[in-house]
Amino acid sequence: MSLRNLIFAFILANPISSLAASAPDLSGSAVSPFPVGSDAQLFIDRTLVQRHHHVSYTLHEGTQHPANPLMQVDHPWEGWRLELYGTVLYDNEDQCYKMWYLASDGVGQGEEYHTCYATSKDGITWEKPLIGPIKAPDGSPTNIVARVHLASVRKDNTDPDPARRYKMLAHINTPKAEGGGAHVFSSPDGLNWTQLTDSWCIRASDVLTGYYDRRRAHYVAFPKLVTKTRGHVRRCFGLSTSTDFLNWSEPYYVFSPDIRDDAGSLGRIEASRSLLDVPDDPTLMRTEFYGIGAYQAESCTIAFPWVFTINNNARYGNHEGPSEIQLAVSRDLKTWERPFRTPVITPGPPGAWNNGFITTPAEAILVGDEVRLYYSASNFTHGNPAIYRAENTGRLEKYTGKIGLVSWPRDRFVSVDGQGEGGLLETVPLRGTGNRLELNYVTQPGGSLTVTLCDAAGTPMGTSLPLTGDELRATVTFEGLALEKLLQEPIVLRFHLQNASLYSFAFRQ
Repeated sequence: MSLRNLIFAFILANPISSLAASAPDLSGSAVSPFPVGSDAQLFIDRTLVQRHHHVSYTLHEGTQHPANPLMQVDHPWEGWRLELYGTVLYDNEDQCYKMWYLASDGVGQGEEYHTCYATSKDGITWEKPLIGPIKAPDGSPTNIVARVHLASVRKDNTDPDPARRYKMLAHINTPKAEGGGAHVFSSPDGLNWTQLTDSWCIRASDVLTGYYDRRRAHYVAFPKLVTKTRGHVRRCFGLSTSTDFLNWSEPYYVFSPDIRDDAGSLGRIEASRSLLDVPDDPTLMRTEFYGIGAYQAESCTIAFPWVFTINNNARYGNHEGPSEIQLAVSRDLKTWERPFRTPVITPGPPGAWNNGFITTPAEAILVGDEVRLYYSASNFTHGNPAIYRAENTGRLEKYTGKIGLVSWPRDRFVSVDGQGEGGLLETVPLRGTGNRLELNYVTQPGGSLTVTLCDAAGTPMGTSLPLTGDELRATVTFEGLALEKLLQEPIVLRFHLQNASLYSFAFRQ
């Protein structure tokens, strides 16, 4: 039996429903009253919402940096496009940002991909130091550090071995029989990498991203798993974990397209109609996932799925269509919710540098009170001939890929909004720790926000003084009430919003 037939047989024998059952239980124990501790609770999901009246939920797209795009091709070895199939982190020791991004030489029919390295003092103006261990064909220095894809990098100061100060999960783009697939690497400096695995460590196709989960103290990877679902063999994504970075669990499915994704396909295609290289085929039109970025909020993990919408097969093989970045959330890494199916990175208008295919790094980062999500984008879609042929396809002259940045104030991804007539949101019974209540909110002129403390049965015990303005961490004042004493029992929060938006709440010490 051929390798292709073996793979297809495995897909048919392991549908999503059966593989999901192998997922480890990361959900914890009893959840009522819900243990919020002292972590900020966001409203991307509605796990903590018991009832609400006259409120709406708003997804907030990231704010584009005015200097976008921040990086583009300016060296011969970078070929014709840059892709942020990699990592951006802030190094507190070196007081600078570091980026590992993907470039290609663009020579001939194919492309030789490699990971390059860049640094920045402010995260906006980037330098590409020519200190990479890999030289250009003429022997001149470059910023190429590894011949790998999707470099998910972590700086680990807890490892006693200085040779393993940096850790990288990446994909080697050769057949698995020849040593390709997902591998792990280490480095003393983020530049000179040593491969730690002889054979692939995670079952994955050609895309995977990963990060270190600080709360759970283990590594998390999102590998691409191609499987049959809803009548098509599609790109889906699983989740794998590791405690030692070398040995990884069997992936279980977490992202697979549903009927809501497919129902929205045509709308996303129409938004990119001017870029598409082939006409629609309604029998092939569908939604898939192309990659996953992540962000570690205090109480949940936020994911940025790369939503790939296919309108037809491409003229040179593969599939045609655009990609956009959406939002997902999980509290246990097992069950993921996607209440909003619209972009969190606004594509540019027709002809812009970022109106075709958009991807993210492995992880968004928090710098001060700003969540930064760097991203790469192209002005062409997945099936464009320039991807598959070098001659007369407009590489670099017409088509290219660049890197930009969007950001949010801390935790301000989704708001609960109450308008002029006033709205109410009441939580489930909570178990918190601390002696004060902190809110992340905004009020409009003339608006206000108050909080009523209730017992688990919903009986009011007192209402706060009204809050106004724009605050990331405002302390709520309850006159005559000792919150620390009240938190010895389960408590319900009843928010009253009048021309106000609430992003998160937390019990703090």
